[in-house]
Amino acid sequence: MPVTSTPVSSTPVTQRRRYAVAGTGHRAWMYIDAILGEHADVAELVAWCEPNPTRIDYYDALVAGRGGAAALPRYTPDALEQMIDEQRVDVVVVTAPDHTHADLVSRTLAAGADTVVEKPLTIDAAGCRTITGAVAATARDVVMTFNYRYAPRNSSLKEVIASGVIGTVSSVHFEWALDTVHGADYFRRWHREKDRSGGLLVHKSSHHFDLVNWWLADTPERVYASGALRFYGADAAASRGMGPRPERGTGHAEDPWCLDLNQDPRLKALYLDAEHHDGYRRDQDVFGPGITIEDTMSVLVDYRGGATLTYSLNAHSPWEGYTVTVNGTAGRAELSVVERGSVELDEDGRAVLDPSATPGAFAGDVLRPIGDHLLVQKHWERATEHAIPAGIGGHGGGDAILLADVFRGPGADALGRPAGYLDGVRAVAVGIAANESMRTRQAVAIADLDLGTVL
Repeated sequence: MPVTSTPVSSTPVTQRRRYAVAGTGHRAWMYIDAILGEHADVAELVAWCEPNPTRIDYYDALVAGRGGAAALPRYTPDALEQMIDEQRVDVVVVTAPDHTHADLVSRTLAAGADTVVEKPLTIDAAGCRTITGAVAATARDVVMTFNYRYAPRNSSLKEVIASGVIGTVSSVHFEWALDTVHGADYFRRWHREKDRSGGLLVHKSSHHFDLVNWWLADTPERVYASGALRFYGADAAASRGMGPRPERGTGHAEDPWCLDLNQDPRLKALYLDAEHHDGYRRDQDVFGPGITIEDTMSVLVDYRGGATLTYSLNAHSPWEGYTVTVNGTAGRAELSVVERGSVELDEDGRAVLDPSATPGAFAGDVLRPIGDHLLVQKHWERATEHAIPAGIGGHGGGDAILLADVFRGPGADALGRPAGYLDGVRAVAVGIAANESMRTRQAVAIADLDLGTVL
């Protein structure tokens, strides 16, 4: 069945469900915008759950500007249950920091509402046990928003594998490159602290591990991982003789490693203007002390069905994108994605976000072409390019289709893209096991993690 770029059909919703948003940082806007716009006929935004009043003020103004209420009821996380009761909340959208997910999701379910939760589901085995226990006790719904499943390039690879054209999959190689704009940003914010994010192998890679689980329709069993902080952080900077660094990026727009919050009105309003409430600084130096996550990682995963995944993540690449190679008993599929061909500096020494649309500065420069390519090659035959349809919205064109499933309910989907809490557990299980493997330098069986459920 071909993948189209239009939202899948779904069961009609006869009345609007009442939504609250828990966590009003940058990521929340995707859901708020969907409720106010495309899905306003089936969804109503009724409350905020957020400890920082300045961030709520920002979103209140956006809602009012879209014709919504001038100010929605606001609650702090300790009053989550009160909010659900008083505002008759049907669904809580959880876009708060990763380490809060298990608490917010489990309490929401116990209070009688369903949840939509951003990846990752949670950051550790204890969080998995908390959520799986709450699901078992309440039988309420947890929707995981794995939007990369919906990107046409990834759906197309799923089609190829499921068709059997390359036979039974024996191995997958998956390399993800984060560039020095996107990758560096994880080392400025709370994600840099492993006890708040689980590290990139949980926070970022849960997307990627979910893709492999879904592509293969299989369950990961054993993990071995190696990784370290080799590029960012104070020690790495000192080893390269970088010298003194500014403690934070704001006020240092000329430094390509710095994020100056004054240069982005949205980030300024959400973070710089809000930091006096909670002390959170969104613009910390990527070469400063206190970073406890890795920036260079390799993972080996054995699957129940017999396939093996080799995976790598680099957070300081000069370009951004990923390559996936799937080897089967009848052939091979190769997906290559270039999201940004290079990061360059302008005349003021600042990083240029999308220079790939312009020619290189010198004769002979190689410019990585932006785009997606999926090659399929059977044994004894030449390679053919598998067509990838255009997408709608962010994350490779998958967001619009995902949001239709989230707010209208999933319809018939031959590719099985909608994801629930067990998919979330399977995805973070690989990262959790990888963290344990890096700590012990031993292979880790996922069954030994005590995740509170049988995968």
